[in-house]
Amino acid sequence: MTTDGGPALRVAMVCPYDLARPGGVQGQARGLSRALRRMGHEVVVIAPHDRVRGWVTEQVYAVGRSLAVRANGSVAPVSVSPLAARRAMAAARDWRAEVVHLHEPLAPVLGYGFLLTGRWPVVATFHRSGVPLAAPLAAPATRWMCDRIQVRVAVSEVARRTAAAWCAGGIEVLFNGLDMDRFSGAFPAASKLPAVVFLGRHEQRKGLGVLLEAFSNSELGAELWVIGTGPDTASLRARYPESDRVRWLGALSDEEAASRLRGASVLCAPSLGGESFGMVLLEGMAARCRVVASDIAGYREAAGGHAVLVPPGDVGALQGALAAALSTPCDSLAIEAAASYAREWSMDRLAQRYVEAYRGAARIWRPGVAGEIPASRALGRAGTKVGRQEPGGNVGPR
Repeated sequence: MTTDGGPALRVAMVCPYDLARPGGVQGQARGLSRALRRMGHEVVVIAPHDRVRGWVTEQVYAVGRSLAVRANGSVAPVSVSPLAARRAMAAARDWRAEVVHLHEPLAPVLGYGFLLTGRWPVVATFHRSGVPLAAPLAAPATRWMCDRIQVRVAVSEVARRTAAAWCAGGIEVLFNGLDMDRFSGAFPAASKLPAVVFLGRHEQRKGLGVLLEAFSNSELGAELWVIGTGPDTASLRARYPESDRVRWLGALSDEEAASRLRGASVLCAPSLGGESFGMVLLEGMAARCRVVASDIAGYREAAGGHAVLVPPGDVGALQGALAAALSTPCDSLAIEAAASYAREWSMDRLAQRYVEAYRGAARIWRPGVAGEIPASRALGRAGTKVGRQEPGGNVGPR
């Protein structure tokens, strides 16, 4: 028996992105699998991995190497091998999965076999923001594939609108989950000056260049911690080298990143666009940072009024917001309110919602037969009050 009162499920969680690379979808797949195991369910994560193939542990199966594919202003490390898709299905079969959870089901290529064969009930989560120009050309094929999904979920309203361009039918908005334990137990990193922290991939759409320019052209009386790596790291480091005010920390473990967030005064997320959800904003709130971020749709949805939002790419506005955040006395009530808001997006709460989706998908699935049910019904919404109601019938975490 599990903590939700039902029998334990065996879930194959399929992530199309390389587990050896940092990324939001990979983090969600790992975190959700841990939360489901805490509830008493059994989960295997199936994904590409640059360094190994086969069973990494009893809970992780690597289908093989990934290939960097440009998409949505970024580089996605995905597998494009049909053989990898066959390995993914074989792993789910040998592991005796009862339900399959596909993250980014239309991303190449791990999910395709599950959708084509219909051998398992499928729950799919859409993370992407932004519809490619070629979407109308691919729509007939993608809609056929979406028809093979029993329950469809998006991580935000922005992601739902993107998925709707590919899929006809209902898509429920849930949220990305946050592992609060990472921050409650983290020891704050020390700094000589108040610290502003950037956490993300070093590529144009993340806006790190805008933050570095804002920082270098002002007297903020703070130091900048830059966490992460990416294709723009070398060029940005050449323009803004290591100094007493700019610290390049590279790729950090989850524990090290949490320590830096706990030690920082401000979390800055200056992305220029292409963000379906602002998980990094919630991480900053959970770590009790003040949050300064770009005013883009995915970040507005996550911020909930607990962040200062500025026009994306506006160096002057970003300078002003950082200066105000660093110079204003700490409002402990506002910080605690933001941390309490972040807790509403906990991974454990998200796992409970997905268990409802898994059970709903299994109820209607028939081997090899396409079909879907409204996600709101699969998620057990009838007659219950779950979350706050948003315009258009979408439900947030509260």
